[in-house]
Amino acid sequence: MDRFARVVLGYHGCSARFADSILGGRLGIDDWKQSENPYDWLGRGIYFWEYAPERARVWPKGRATGGVIGAVIQLGRCLDFTDTQFTDLLRTRYEAVARTYREKGAVLPTNRGKARELDCLMINELTRQPDVPGDFFQTARSPFLEGEAAFPGSGILRESHIQIAVIDRQCILGVFRPNLRR
Repeated sequence: MDRFARVVLGYHGCSARFADSILGGRLGIDDWKQSENPYDWLGRGIYFWEYAPERARVWPKGRATGGVIGAVIQLGRCLDFTDTQFTDLLRTRYEAVARTYREKGAVLPTNRGKARELDCLMINELTRQPDVPGDFFQTARSPFLEGEAAFPGSGILRESHIQIAVIDRQCILGVFRPNLRR
């Protein structure tokens, strides 16, 4: 890991029981299971909201979570979609994967609302490739614009955020219990 890589704070919404286990030291960071759903926006990884503890607290809607884990994350070799070199790399990988699917007569998955199966496939394909600069990515980071307009005519959406998927647990330097509003 690049020792000068950017460090950010991330917040993970989870059950109160899991948060207490991680924060109390009964479970270690190595025990933290990565999400590997085929619809995850940034592929496999442990998901965090960057600098957004309240967003982590209210996620997911409709389920009582009760727990938030704050983490100090060193982004390391980050697949950062706020940088065009990585969106260009993603486009190149998409073209190769789409060609392979066509040759096999297979159909690529699609994105449907918040179920981002195509994005997930492409990011997982990209992070598994040995020809990627730096051999592999340790984290993936992207802004997501979602929700209703903040006010009529606004281009700012109420639920927009930056999300991080930690692929390499070594990037989680430490955890803490955030002080949340109630």
